[in-house]
Order: sequence, then C-alpha cells, then structure tokens
Amino acid sequence: MNLDSPVGSLPFVGPVYVRKLKKLNIFTIEDLLNHVPTRYIDYTQVSKISQIQPGETVTIKGIVDSIKNIYTKTSKIIQLAQLSDSTGYIDVVWFNQPYLLRNIKKDMKISVSGKVDWFGNKKSLISPDYELIREGVDTIHTGRLVPIYHETNGISSKWLRSRISYLLLIIKPELNEFLPPSIMRKGGFEDLKDAYKNIHFPNDIIESQKAHVRLSFNELLFLHLANEYKKIDWQQNETVYQLKVDKKEVLQFEERLPFSLTQSQIRAREEILTDLASATPMNRLLEGDVGSGKTVVAAEAAFVAFANGHQVIFMAPTQILAQQHYDTLKETFNSFNVRVTLVTSQGIKGGPGKTDVYVGTHALIHKKVDFENVALVVIDEQQRFGVEQRAHLITKSGKKNKQSLFLRNKAPHVLTMTATPIPRTVALTAYGDLDLSTLDELPKGRQRITTWIIPPHKRKGAYGWLEKQLKQFKTQAFIICPLIEESEIETMKQIKAATAEFQKLNVVFSNYSLGLLHGRLKAKEKEVVMSAFKNGGVDILVSTPVVEVGIDVPNATIMMIEAAERFGLSQLHQLRGRVGRGEKKSYCLLFTEKRGANVTSRLNALRKGLSGFELAELDLKLRGPGEVFGTHQHGFFDLKIAKWQDTAAIKKAKEVAKEAIKNPQKFSKLLSKLKPPKIAPN
Repeated sequence: MNLDSPVGSLPFVGPVYVRKLKKLNIFTIEDLLNHVPTRYIDYTQVSKISQIQPGETVTIKGIVDSIKNIYTKTSKIIQLAQLSDSTGYIDVVWFNQPYLLRNIKKDMKISVSGKVDWFGNKKSLISPDYELIREGVDTIHTGRLVPIYHETNGISSKWLRSRISYLLLIIKPELNEFLPPSIMRKGGFEDLKDAYKNIHFPNDIIESQKAHVRLSFNELLFLHLANEYKKIDWQQNETVYQLKVDKKEVLQFEERLPFSLTQSQIRAREEILTDLASATPMNRLLEGDVGSGKTVVAAEAAFVAFANGHQVIFMAPTQILAQQHYDTLKETFNSFNVRVTLVTSQGIKGGPGKTDVYVGTHALIHKKVDFENVALVVIDEQQRFGVEQRAHLITKSGKKNKQSLFLRNKAPHVLTMTATPIPRTVALTAYGDLDLSTLDELPKGRQRITTWIIPPHKRKGAYGWLEKQLKQFKTQAFIICPLIEESEIETMKQIKAATAEFQKLNVVFSNYSLGLLHGRLKAKEKEVVMSAFKNGGVDILVSTPVVEVGIDVPNATIMMIEAAERFGLSQLHQLRGRVGRGEKKSYCLLFTEKRGANVTSRLNALRKGLSGFELAELDLKLRGPGEVFGTHQHGFFDLKIAKWQDTAAIKKAKEVAKEAIKNPQKFSKLLSKLKPPKIAPN
C-alpha cells in the first residue's frame, strides 16, 4: 500500500464507505491523510472519580461494574452504566443507544470522556465518548486532544479517527522526508512523519500548530510546482499563427470607440499585444473590477487577430453573458465589417458568409462549427468552466487540415477573464501558470453608486422612494432575492422564495411592470424577460443572483438586495455593478434583518465605496476565500490544509518552488513526488 493507493484498499473500507468518502473528496490514501482536523476537543484532564465536580469536562478510566437498559414512561431507552476506580464509582448515562450493551460489557476496562452533570440526584457522566482500554495501545477517542473532522452522512469523526490511526501505523515507510535539510532548517519545519502524526493526534496544541505549518507548506509548494510545470509545458508550444501587431490599426480602432481607455486598460492592452506578437502562445488572465472594461480590451486583441485574417472565439458560461458579448462586439466591430456569430444551445445566429468572431456558450465545443483558422481564444468567467472544457475548446480551435495542431505543439493565443476581484497574492498562486493583467480603475464618467443599508423598519419608506424614482426619472430597478442555500445550482426552495417575492412585489408596485428571472427558466423564457427589461417593457426585474453576471441595462439605476448579510462583500459588489452603467445617478439598497457588529462593519465597508479588490482583501480576512470567490466558482482551487490568508506561507512556498525548478539535483526527492503532467491552460 502506498500514498497513491485507493482508499478502498484500507481494511474495513468497502464500496459503501468509498462512495461516502468521495463526498469528502477522499479518493486515495494520501487524501485521507490530508483530511486534517478542523478542531480538537480537549479531553486531556484525566481525573479520579472522587475528584470530579459538576460542570467539568473530564476523562475517567475505570472498570464497568454494570450496564443495563432502562425504559421510561415515554418509551425512551436510557443506557445506565456504573463505572468504578480505586477512589469510588459514578453513573454513566447514554440515551437511545441500546447497541452499547453489545459493545460494553461488565468487568471491561474503559475510558470515558465528557461533561459531569447531575442525573437525578447523582453526579453522572452524561452521553460521554468512550473506548475500550487495551494494554500498550494509546486511546484516540478519549483522554487526549481528540480531533474533529469534516463529516458526511455515514462518516463520523470517530470512524475517521479509527481509520487514520491505523493508517499512520502502516504507512510510515511511505512518509520519507523529501525536503532538503537546508530548507527544513530555514523554514523550521518538522519531519513529515511527525507532522502527520501530530496533526491528527497531537499531545498539545503547539504540536498541532507546528504540524499544520509543515503540511500547509507542502500543499502550497506542490500547487506552485504544478503551476511552474504547467507554465513550462505551455511555453513549449508555438503559436498556430504568429500575429503582426500594427500599432496604427490599433490606434484607429481606439479612435472609433465612444470613450477613452483608462491607464490600466492601456497597460493591459500593451501586455496583451506584446504576447500576440510572440512566437509563444499567450496564456494570460485579465482580471478586472466590475465595469472596468475587460471586454473592450479583449475586443482589441480580437481586432488584431481579425486584421491578420484569422478567427477569434469568445466563450462565456451562460447564455445571457454570451448574448451580452455578442451585442457588445457587434456594436464595437460594426464599422470594421467584422462578422460576429452567436452559438448557443438554441442555435446559431449571425450574418451570411464567413465568420470572423464566434461568441457562445459550451455549445461552441459540442456544435458542428468549423473553426478554420482560429488565432485567439477568449474565455470569460473562466473559473466557471472545467479544465477539460477549456482544453477541449482550445484543442478544437487548434485544428487544421483535419489534424490537431495541439499534437504538434501548436496552440492559439488564450486570454481568460474574470470579473471577480481576487487579492493579488491569491491570484498569483491559484493562477500561477498564467501571466496576470489587472484592471484596477473604472472608465471616466462612471458615477459613484450611492449605497444605503436599509433596516426592517425603513422598508416601507424604501419602497415609496423606489416608486418615486421610477415615476420621476423613468428609470428601472433590480430586486435580488438571496441564495437560501449555498449551492451551485438553484434549489426549488430558492426559486419559490424568488417567486413568492415576485408575487408580493406585484401587489406593492401594482402600477408597474415586473419581470421574474431565475436559473430554472428555459433559455427562451430568460431571453424574453431580459429583452423586455432591456427595452423598457419591464420596470422592475426580480431575480436570483445566479443569473446576475452579464446583465447590462444602462437605464437600470437601482439595485435592491434582500438579506444582504447572506452575501460576501465581493458578491454584493458584483451585484451592485449591474447599475451605474449609464449617465443617471445610481443607487444600491442593502436590506438586512441582522445588525450585529460583524454584519454592520462588512456592509459599511461596501457603503464607503471601496474598490472590488479592497473588498476582496477584507472578505478574505473576515470570512475566508469562500466569500471572495462565491459559491458558483467551482473551478477555483480549493485548499485542504493551507489558507489563502497566509500570505507569508504562500510567498515562502513560491520561492522554494522556483528554486527547485532551477536546481533539480538538490530537490530530486521533492521533484520525484510530482509527475509534471501535460496540462491545458487555465
């Protein structure tokens, strides 16, 4: 058995447990070892029976004098045992666990850990953890710091402790140290075997903390190494078509835009144009705040490909966003005779003749579309696509003469984009194989959005204010219903909540037209609602946040968000970015039922108008990466042990990874653990 062995190779881990462990992302022996505790219960106070007092959490080791079931008048079953040691005896009570009589027998020596309380008029241990005492075997469920893990139905922390304890005994030969002694000394790291033992079964908290530092470093180091190998692997490719960048043509393109580029757009444009002129294909992430103008920068890159006589592919995660890109690019390229085609599950829409720019959803991969000479692939909201989907699109676009150019180490330029502001340290780690361009300023003329926090007693007044705004300024509004459950897919419960709110608001705003948008609507139904909203036929759009990306209606100036405390700051910032896209003054109203100190400080940060990047940094500190990236970004790398907040560890691991690539002999044991795969770009 080795670290790569399937977890099912462990004794007592059959097919049923293997299926359950998959829910915890545990597939191999190494995955099980890296399933580290989330916390520990302190059962280290071992006491004699005569010394214990009510309210204490203690461990008692003694002999079972008796154990029996007691049946109450309400047909409940109580398990009552008497435990004794050299100083006295005590009752031990469990509830509705009749099977305990099969496990615990008279005269057995057991260890019990739990809280001392009164049962009747006696001091007793109520519902304690227990285990049998075996000669020469340390206890793992009692009498120590007891690890508690992430669990799932049918997989308890007690079950995990038992399997991990056994695994640590048999896997030691596989846990040979792979870091050079100099790195161990410099980082103050403990040996790998000790780290795994002390993370799961520490003698004290200091041991667990030292183990966590070592294993966190391991995880970040392998992430950085994987990125370095992916970058090296990508750099072995040649461009399918090397592009000539004519600065005069680029400036002519910019002169016809109805606005001037910001300094960060100019900087990103220069970085991208330099990549396009290179013989190595571009693999760049364009990261920008809400409304920072990523699409126009990508459009410039597309124009360069067009000017060289080649095609471009734009892939978006949703039909709404694909439609948005299609409309924007058609308008942007209108005076240059660039032919744009939309490809979705609903079909193919475009003008006659050859296509220069394909815009679409996943349908670009699956539909029979002839990509004759693609030089550039743009993937928007890339974290919402799987690695395989991105690789498939790039491979498909690299075909020519019925032979995959990818097989000949040729690939198109790839530009990926995200509208989620990601703290720079995190972005450089999670997307370390990509070159990074950042748009950190908004286009000139964009007005600041006024943000208000609305408590329950001001809701009626807020509705009255909204009605006046709609009437006086002929504007439109969004009302966003919260995600009730953290889920990638909208549940029926969420849709019912949005539907119920829609029905209620139809009564409140009876003089206005309301539309309802959620993820379970068919594509054509979404298109009808969105078209009506864009054309002014719908005054108020009630929506779940799942479909918020890509909605661009300049006349919509009011964003109302229900239960704002349920959202991360970056998510709220994204939603707020749907308004303020026209010349009219825009507002965001955050309704909240809670007024705790944490809620108030978070929402006040939004009210102060911090940038998306500043809010992302704040959310990372306050609530962790789940709130920065949102529940929908399933493609984002999920750390098991390390934390994105630990910038010092991230920096240290990156330095060691780069040193290892430059000096493979010194790091031969480390590099032998990482098999550099042929990985498609992010």
